[in-house]
Amino acid sequence: MSGSSKVDSNLKSGIAYLGPSREIHRWTKTGEMTEKLNHRSSTGIKQRTALVVRMHSFSEPYTRHGDDISLDAVRADIRALEAHHAAAGIPLSGRVLHVCHYLPVTATLNTRAGVLSPPPTPPATPADVPPKPDSIWTIAPRYGHAAMISGIQSLAATHEQLIIGWTGDILSPVPTEHIDADAVDPKDRAALDDALRAYQPKESDPDDDRKITYVPVWLDGKVGHGHYDGYCKQTLWPLFHYLLWQDVATEYASADAHYPYYESANAAFARKIAQVYQPGDLIWVHDYHLLLVPRLVREAIPDVVLGLFVHTPFPSSEIFRCLPRRKEILDGMLGANLICFQTYSYSRHFTSTCVRVCGYETNSRGIDVEGHVTAIMHCPVGVDAERVGRDIKRPGIQPKLEALRTLYEGKKIIVGRDKLDVVKGVLQKLRAFEKLLQDYPEWIGNVVMIQVTSPAMTDSPKLERAVSELVAHINGEYGHQSLKKDEFYALLSVADLAVITPLRDGMNTTSMEFVIAQNQTDEEVKDGEGGKERLGGKNSPLVLSEFMGISKHMEDALLVNPWNLGDVAAAINRGLLMSPEEKARRQAKLYKVVTTHTSHSWGALLVKMLLGQVDGKGQARMTPYIPRERLLGEYEKAGRGNGKRLFLLDYDGTLAPIVKTPSMAVPSASTLEALERLSADPKNIVYIISGRDGAFLEQHLGHLRDVGFSAEHGGFVRERGSIEWVNFTENLDMSWMGEVEEVFKYYTERTAGSHIEKKKSSITWHYRGSDPEWG
Repeated sequence: MSGSSKVDSNLKSGIAYLGPSREIHRWTKTGEMTEKLNHRSSTGIKQRTALVVRMHSFSEPYTRHGDDISLDAVRADIRALEAHHAAAGIPLSGRVLHVCHYLPVTATLNTRAGVLSPPPTPPATPADVPPKPDSIWTIAPRYGHAAMISGIQSLAATHEQLIIGWTGDILSPVPTEHIDADAVDPKDRAALDDALRAYQPKESDPDDDRKITYVPVWLDGKVGHGHYDGYCKQTLWPLFHYLLWQDVATEYASADAHYPYYESANAAFARKIAQVYQPGDLIWVHDYHLLLVPRLVREAIPDVVLGLFVHTPFPSSEIFRCLPRRKEILDGMLGANLICFQTYSYSRHFTSTCVRVCGYETNSRGIDVEGHVTAIMHCPVGVDAERVGRDIKRPGIQPKLEALRTLYEGKKIIVGRDKLDVVKGVLQKLRAFEKLLQDYPEWIGNVVMIQVTSPAMTDSPKLERAVSELVAHINGEYGHQSLKKDEFYALLSVADLAVITPLRDGMNTTSMEFVIAQNQTDEEVKDGEGGKERLGGKNSPLVLSEFMGISKHMEDALLVNPWNLGDVAAAINRGLLMSPEEKARRQAKLYKVVTTHTSHSWGALLVKMLLGQVDGKGQARMTPYIPRERLLGEYEKAGRGNGKRLFLLDYDGTLAPIVKTPSMAVPSASTLEALERLSADPKNIVYIISGRDGAFLEQHLGHLRDVGFSAEHGGFVRERGSIEWVNFTENLDMSWMGEVEEVFKYYTERTAGSHIEKKKSSITWHYRGSDPEWG
């Protein structure tokens, strides 16, 4: 990170934008490339004025009362719940099954040549140690989802952990090649099970030594990639981030093209869960890749205790309802006992979507679907604060930190890290930095912005080109270079401000890592004699987008609307000028949140919440169907001798579906045939009891002469075999109906979608077609 004096003297205000390419391109202010330099400094960053670096409404409570306690206290609560269940005779296995899209490891089959393959997504890390000659499989860590995996690993201290996940592409010893899953025979698959049982991560984190069982799910290559690269990345991920599939596609996009692969993959996961499940297991299904799994597992194991954690944002109902398979996805999710989101607002969006799209009812216990109630909660994921703290103190970081201080001496450093996705707001952030230099020209020559990006979830060549052009526009030159973990932590430690402003995001680990790094970095100031001294805690502030899931989690950051460039520029200026006292106050609160709500406490809270669903208190169960054999037996028994059978059938919801427009509730042909055959038996007495008027029942069922009718809730009756209706209300005073009708008219005029139905003996106000939020 050191540079020549000539380069130092030429450094002005600018943007450092770091990317995966190892080349540095120098551009003129007109955007014309004038030279290409294959140069790397000793620390991996070449100094440039504009360096671009890329890396491998309602009150919203952050969490529930009682969750902001220590990890030990949460674990004590878990032990108390388990003791309570044991005393009640409820079996618990002590196992937690985590169902994830990928296993957190990659597998290389050393006995087979592969076929050419594009880089896997997310990128896999090759094994650090070459395989032994007699080793069939080589297992290596798969990087990504570090917070989730850390939380799962921490649970191994108290519970047996199983991670069920897709193997991903089976790698070949030849780089860039892979082996088709279908080509792996049963013997080699069994050998992989053995290799996974013997695998122990070789990381510096002592938590990694805890034993976790990995259970592979084998998917045909076409299904695996159609599921992940197709439906997940091209349809669900954009939708959950407030984009539609055509917004991210480079050519014609169909929201349904890859859905069969999504179904097949989810079914394969459900079958694997059923194979390894033991009574008393707790199951957590993770994220949007597996939203059909809860319902599929419940169909196979009715008494299962299963939670679904959605790591991404969940959009408003107006966005989600655009999805063609919206009902299938929602019904799949609602097979869980508990659905947990990152924030309260996401849980509120989900509840509203279930009400508006599916018409399901909600109550204080959750969402009711045919008697099965799914509880809805929220619990944000944190980072492994202890591990991040250890990593930041690694010996290799301090020299790089000092080099950065020397390189940018006298200048304020702004840092940001985002994936190069449309929703991450990199373009808007760069425009806000340009706005800062326009509105606050005193920063020209006194500030440098280093923006780190990593590969996008979806290919965004248009966005990448726009970012590059904007960097060139701001200050004329940019570079691409890799950034190692130590260098990134050094950057977080030395920065005077972090700016993380996605347009939509769930969890963001960079903001939390920044807080920890700032707490462990000493501030360097000049003393009165021209020397330098170190003060405890740099405490640099943080600018965060209010559209991030963790924004309510970190309210002592400077929250901004990333679309308002002036607002972001003003927040950057405020952060750079913030007094030491205010910085220290904000940092103390942020640090407490980040070190209290960690990935470890998140994992423990998942177990605690799911244990709360075990005994079924406040949890209705779906009404089971009466077995067909029992029904036939009781039917035959009731008709013996001179016995008679009485059938009292409701109309709406029994003989015809409940619909928004009452006149559209018409019985099917098979229902009419069943009624005719049932009523033809002289031993059967069949009556239809309904709130419908006689004219409606006559229209759809009047030809059934052996069926009796009770219309308008008993106000009118037609006996079996008769065509005449008996009016039981003719001697009643019905003058009250006029006054009630006036009241109903008043509310109908003010309630869009409602209407009045007037019958002979009653008057009804229907509001099923009105907005469900009105009650």
